[in-house]
Amino acid sequence: MNQPQDFAQALERARKLHSSGRLAEAEQACWQLATAGEPGAPHREGALRMLAELYVQARRPEETIATLVALTEEVPDGLRYYVHLSQLLETVGRSDLAIGHYRRLLKRRPEMAAAHFNVALLYRKNRRYAEAIAAYEEALRLGIENAEEAWSNMGVTYSEMRKPEKAQEMYERALAVEPKYLPALFNLAGLFEESGQRAEAIELYERILAINPDHPGALARIAYADRVKEDSALPGRLEAAIRRAGDDRLAREELSFALGKSLDDLERYEEAFARYRAANELGKLRIPPYDRKKTEAAFGRLIELFNAGWLERASTGSLEAPVFICGMFRSGSTLVEQILAAHPAIIAGGETGILSSLIARKLSPYPERIRDIAPGELEQIREDYLAGLRELCPAEQAITDKRPDNFLHLGLVKAMFPAARIIYTRRNPADNCLSIYFQQLTGALSYATDLGNTAHYHRQHERLMNHWQALFPENVFTVDYDELVRSPEPLVRELLGFLGLDWDEACLDFPRSSNLVKTASVWQVREALHTRSSGRWRNYEPFIGTIGTEWNNKA
Repeated sequence: MNQPQDFAQALERARKLHSSGRLAEAEQACWQLATAGEPGAPHREGALRMLAELYVQARRPEETIATLVALTEEVPDGLRYYVHLSQLLETVGRSDLAIGHYRRLLKRRPEMAAAHFNVALLYRKNRRYAEAIAAYEEALRLGIENAEEAWSNMGVTYSEMRKPEKAQEMYERALAVEPKYLPALFNLAGLFEESGQRAEAIELYERILAINPDHPGALARIAYADRVKEDSALPGRLEAAIRRAGDDRLAREELSFALGKSLDDLERYEEAFARYRAANELGKLRIPPYDRKKTEAAFGRLIELFNAGWLERASTGSLEAPVFICGMFRSGSTLVEQILAAHPAIIAGGETGILSSLIARKLSPYPERIRDIAPGELEQIREDYLAGLRELCPAEQAITDKRPDNFLHLGLVKAMFPAARIIYTRRNPADNCLSIYFQQLTGALSYATDLGNTAHYHRQHERLMNHWQALFPENVFTVDYDELVRSPEPLVRELLGFLGLDWDEACLDFPRSSNLVKTASVWQVREALHTRSSGRWRNYEPFIGTIGTEWNNKA
């Protein structure tokens, strides 16, 4: 088989084997073609492409990755293969490798603007912000099509870098290119929200709806921007938008959560709960199912591996004392961070994600990988973590890391930073679970769409926190949300003392702060302290089964 027509016929036979379901035979035929003839021959590309399809169909990610790498070598200027390879590497948590492949392409084709844009996206996801900005700028210099997309993405990058003025400038540049570019309008409105500019944010969301009346995100954000009044037309607008969304399940989910919030504001609790339940039923269609036994085993494994003996062996002895704020989602962590950030010695870092990113890239499979980890590896991860913080905040103030689910990794934190200061936020469990159920959250929180599963996860979280507090109680300060909103000053004074800081009245005047707030609590934490959310579960007691009463009786 050395004539082009022979290769073409063999490739067609492989296609027929594939389409008839004879996958093993198709795979063998494709491999024979992929290794036959001269590099660059059309049949080799076709055979490798079919192999990649076979491996995707068979759910064999490692072979798919290897075949896509072979395709980028066979067709070294074929951008689409780099795109597919990058997407797959991201799904398995190896976007750092995708960066390397794009750099290989750009070494050959430095004038390829789209490749600079694509690698910039990867740099940003890996928190390599300076490199991301440089890559976007190069894409723009090379005249990339749809330049407004590059400007808008630069805005997102600057926003993540806590540089709101630069972010706003980038969004405005995008809009100068295309005044109706909705992502830039939506991102700019979100930046106004994060900065506490309510009127400006709402004005932009309404501008988006004037361009696209069915934009679900803009209408939903208006619902969250303020408390809904009796004479508001917003519930009706949301109901109409849900009907118009039709088969768009994600839009219906987002709008149903927003409608639930609006009805809750109006104290129409039965209707609100029905909308929240409908939203969560839609969420279950996009989120992997929650496995209680796997969760219990995973928490048990953390408790087993991160024991006193391991901590003693693994401790780096570092004197650095970063500040972590963690606990269940919706437990008051954002509120605590904003109170602290009003102090001149502290800057709010928000949900940095630095630690979880390092774990995914350097400690896989986690937590088993830590069993015999060398001290030098932990020291390097510690330095990488500190470098990530310094990129976010080069100033001398302490920066908070408010990623709630860092509570999973406190054993690792204690080993890397023996002097770490850990603030654990907790809340009435029934209120906490209900607040999670009332919020559209990411697919990583598979428990969130079911109250019973959320209660189960909450108990596992308590089990793990009890373990950490028994191992290193001196590092953990517990902030009870209900106590904080009821009587803030004594608790805040004690918290500042834990951090080695003097009292500052500004901490009780935190709503005036101009700090960026990058969580779902963006508007709640800009209100003065109130107790409305304490005991909120009682409004929904008829609809939540025994969850609230069980915890209330236990307490």
